[in-house]
Amino acid sequence: LLAWFQHEGCFPTHAHEIPLPVLHFLAKQVSVTPDVILTYDWEGRTAERYRAQIRQTLGVRETTVADAEALMEWLATTQAPQQPSFDALKIALLTHCRSLRMEPPSPLRIERLIRSAMHLADTRCCQRVVGRLTVEARAGLDALLVVAQPDTVDAVDVSPIHAYSPLHTLKTDAGRISLDSMQTEIAKLQQIRALNLPTDLFATIAPKAVAAYRQRLEREDLHEVRRHPDPIRYTLLAAYGHLRGQEITDTLVDLLIAVVAGIGTRAEQTIDRQVLKEITRVRGKNRLFYAVAEAALAHPDEVVRTVVYPAAGGEQTLRDLVAEYQATDSYERQIQRTMRRTYGHHYRRMLPNLLRVLTFRSNNTVHRPVIRAIDLLIRYADRTQLHYDVGDDVPMTGVVPTAWRDLVEQTSARGGVRINRITYELCVLQAVREQLRCRELWVEGANRFRNPDDDLPHDFDTGRSGYYAALRLPTDVETFIAQEQAALRKALTTLNDGLPGNSTVSIRTRHARSRFVVSPLAPQPEPQNLTRVKAEVGHRWPTTSLLDILKEAALRIGFTNRFSSVTAHEALDPATLQQRLLLCLYGLGTNTGLKAVSASDHGAAYRDLLYVRRRFITRDHLRAAIQDVVNATLRVRRPEIWGTATTACASDSKKFGAWDQNILTEWHIRYRGPGIMVYWHVERKSVCIYSQLKRCSSSEVAAMIEGVLRHCTEMAVQQNYVDTHGQSEVAFAFCSLLGFQLLPRIKGVGRQKLSPSDVGAPEAYPNLQGVLTRPINWELIRQQYDEMVKYATALRLGTAEAEAILRRFTRSGPQHPTYQALAEYGKVRKTIFLCDYLQSEALRREIHEGLNVIESWNGANSFVFYGRGGEIATNQHEDQELALLALHLVQNCLVYINTLMVQQVLAEPTWMARMRADDLRALTPLFYRHVNPYGLFQLDMTTRLDLEDRAA
Repeated sequence: LLAWFQHEGCFPTHAHEIPLPVLHFLAKQVSVTPDVILTYDWEGRTAERYRAQIRQTLGVRETTVADAEALMEWLATTQAPQQPSFDALKIALLTHCRSLRMEPPSPLRIERLIRSAMHLADTRCCQRVVGRLTVEARAGLDALLVVAQPDTVDAVDVSPIHAYSPLHTLKTDAGRISLDSMQTEIAKLQQIRALNLPTDLFATIAPKAVAAYRQRLEREDLHEVRRHPDPIRYTLLAAYGHLRGQEITDTLVDLLIAVVAGIGTRAEQTIDRQVLKEITRVRGKNRLFYAVAEAALAHPDEVVRTVVYPAAGGEQTLRDLVAEYQATDSYERQIQRTMRRTYGHHYRRMLPNLLRVLTFRSNNTVHRPVIRAIDLLIRYADRTQLHYDVGDDVPMTGVVPTAWRDLVEQTSARGGVRINRITYELCVLQAVREQLRCRELWVEGANRFRNPDDDLPHDFDTGRSGYYAALRLPTDVETFIAQEQAALRKALTTLNDGLPGNSTVSIRTRHARSRFVVSPLAPQPEPQNLTRVKAEVGHRWPTTSLLDILKEAALRIGFTNRFSSVTAHEALDPATLQQRLLLCLYGLGTNTGLKAVSASDHGAAYRDLLYVRRRFITRDHLRAAIQDVVNATLRVRRPEIWGTATTACASDSKKFGAWDQNILTEWHIRYRGPGIMVYWHVERKSVCIYSQLKRCSSSEVAAMIEGVLRHCTEMAVQQNYVDTHGQSEVAFAFCSLLGFQLLPRIKGVGRQKLSPSDVGAPEAYPNLQGVLTRPINWELIRQQYDEMVKYATALRLGTAEAEAILRRFTRSGPQHPTYQALAEYGKVRKTIFLCDYLQSEALRREIHEGLNVIESWNGANSFVFYGRGGEIATNQHEDQELALLALHLVQNCLVYINTLMVQQVLAEPTWMARMRADDLRALTPLFYRHVNPYGLFQLDMTTRLDLEDRAA
C-alpha cells in the first residue's frame, strides 16, 4: 500500500490493478504466494488502519466534500478551458492532489468530478461567447439555419447536415482549381465575414475545444441545432464560422497560388507547341560550338566559308542555328504575351473580389514594395483605365522582374513612360505567389498562411534553457560546434582510412559523372521455412473473413471504445454500437462503402450505418484507435520470434486515384492520372504507426518529420528510412536537432560530395580527394544557432505544421538566414551519414530492408482497399481522410491478428525448431493469402477466431 501510494498518489482498490510482475515480486519479498495478495481484503478494517497509518506517516489527508467542490472549481476554471480531454484532466487532478498532499477521491468520484467540471467549463464558455455577440451577429447566425427547400428531401440520400440551409453551402469543399472555384470561395468568405464575429472571440478557449464545437455542429441534424438553448446554439454556430472562415481563407490562398502558376504553365505549353512546329532544333550545339571555335582559332586568317562552314557541318546547319536562336530569343516574350492575354481576358475578373477579402501583411521590410503594390491594386480595383496615373507611386524593384520591364513600361505618344495595369497586375500576382509560398507574406484571418511569428514559441527567451534541455542540446553554441566538428572529422577519417580495404566502394576522378561507385548488395540467403509457416496459417485458418479479423481485433483490444458521440448524448446500447462501428469501419477501410456493407442480414440498414458514421467516426477517434492497435501489437509480440523492440521505421508515400473536382487532387507526373498521396510510417515488422493525406506535389520531408513527431504510439522512433524524395540538407538538420537519425537511400549517391570541417582539410584525407567540396561555414551556424533551435522547438511542440515551417526555407529567391544556417548544418549531418553509408555495407542493407517493408505495406493497400477499383470516390477532404485512416486501421488489425496466428503456430516446439536465422529475419505478419475480403458482409458478434490467449 505504501509503495503504491508513493508511486501512484492513491491506494489500489483491488489486486488486479497491480501488474503481474510487480505482484510476483512482492509475493517473493514477503515469502508468500501471489494468491495470498489476490485474496487480501482491500476494503477490510485492517486495510483501512494501514491506510490511516500511511496517511499519517506521509502527512496526507483524506478528501472532504469541500475539497471535492474546490477540486471541481479548480478544474473548471484553470484546466478544462485549456485541455478539454478526460484523460488529461484526470492526470492534472491527481497531480494537483499530490501537490496539496491530499489523497485523491475514489475513481468513480474522480470521474464524476471531471464530468461536472467539463460541463461547468462548457457552460461558462458558452455564456462568455454569447455575451460578446451583438444582436446583428446573432441574427446572422440564426439565418444560417433557415431551410430553403424543405419538401423534396430524401433523408437517406442526402448529407444529414443542414442540406438545404446556407450551412450546406459553407460546408462544401472547393472544387477544382479554376476561376469559378475562386469566386465561389470568395462568396463563402464574404458570407462568413458578414456575420461580424469578433476576431478574438475564441482567443481564451483551447483550439481543441473550438474544434469540438465545430465538429458537433457538423454532425448534428438541423432540427437538433435549432432546439439548443441560445448559449449552446450560438457558440456552436460561431465556432463553425470562426474555423470555417480560416479554412476558406487558406483555400483562397491555395487557389491564388495554383491559378497564378497555372497561367504560366499553360502559356509555356501553348508556346512550346507553336515553336516546335516552326523550327528545326539543332542537335549537339555544344559540340558544334567547340568545333567552330577550334577551327577559327587554328586558322584565324582563313576565309569563313572554307574554315567555319566545314567545321559546323555546312552552311545550312548555321542557318538552322540562327533560326533556332531567333525563335528562342523571342520564346520568353511569347510566353509573357500569352500569360498577359490569358490573365486579361479571363482571370483578371478575380482580382477585385480577391483583394476585398484577403488582407496581405509582411514582417520583412525587404518585401514592403509588394505590399505597396497590393495597395495600389486595391485603389484601382474598380477603375477601367489602362494605365496608372502619372503621379502614382508604382513600385517596380522587387515586384516587376527585369524580363517584364519593357512590357510593363510603355512609351506614350508624348514620350512619357506609362505603366500598363494588366501586365503590372500579373507581375504583382506572381510576386505575391512567390512570397506566400515562402511565408514572407501572410494573410489576416488565415490558419496555415497566418503570421509566421505565431508559429514560434513566444516565451523562447525566458524558457530558453528548458527548450534546449527538451531537445538535449547544449545551450552554448561553441560546445555544440565542437561536438559536431569532432563527429565530422571522425566520420571522414574513418572513411578515408577504410577506403583502401573497402572492396564495395571506390572513388573515381573528380571529373567523372559518378564520383562514388557502390557495388550492389549481394542477395541474402532465401528463407526456407517462411512459405511453410504461411501455408500452415492458411491451413488452420482458411479463407478467414477480413471482417472477422477486424472484429477479433476489436474484441481483444477494445479500440471501439475510442469512438464516442461528438454530440451531447448517446442513445445506442454498447453492443449494437460496436457492431455498427465495425461495419462502418470495414466499409470505409475497404472502400466498398456503407451501402454495400448494409446489403446483408446483420440487421443494420444503410440509414443506421450512416447515423453511426456521422456521429461517432472522426479523424481523432480513428487515430486513437490506430494507436491502440499499434500498441497492442507491440506488446503482444514474442521477442524470440520478432526480435527486441525496434526504434526504426521507414516512411514513403503511395498514390491513390481520386476524383478531381477538388483542390487536393492533382495529376501525378510519375504515376500519371489524378490522385492524392498517403504518406505512411511503417516500422520494421510491418506495423504502420502514422499516416497522412497530402497532395502529390507537397513536401515529403515535411510529412516525414510530422509523422515521426506526431505518431503518439509507444514506439520511440530513433531512425527513419526514406527514399530520395524524403531527404534534403534541411531535413538532415531538423532531424538531428529533433533527436532522430535520417537514413535515406539516395538515388544519385554517386554524385554526392563530402564537406570537410576545416579549411585545408583535403590534405588530411588523401583517399577522398575527388569527392571533397568546400569546408563547412561554421560562422553561419554560430550566428543562427538560437533561431535553429527555435524552429526545431516549434516543430516539436506542434505550434505549426512541418510544411508551414519548411515553406520558409527555399532555395529560390533571397534566402532566409536561418535557412542558410540549417542548410550548412545539414551538410554536416549529411556528410557524416554518407561516410557511414559508404563505409558500412550493413547500414546500406538495413536501409534497403526497411524500405522494402514499406513497399510491402503499399502492396497490401491494393488488397484491402479494393472497392471501386481503389479509387476514392468523393471530393470532400474529410471523407477522403476518413477512408484512408480506416484503411490504416483495418490493415493494422490484419497485422495484429496475423502476429497472433504466427505465434500460435511457432509456439509448437516442432515448428520453432525448424526456424533458422534467415527465416526469423524475413518473417513478416503482413501476408493475406489466407484472408477473404469479398463476399457477403456477415458479422456475427458471438463467434470468435480459434486463437489462444484470449486476454492478450
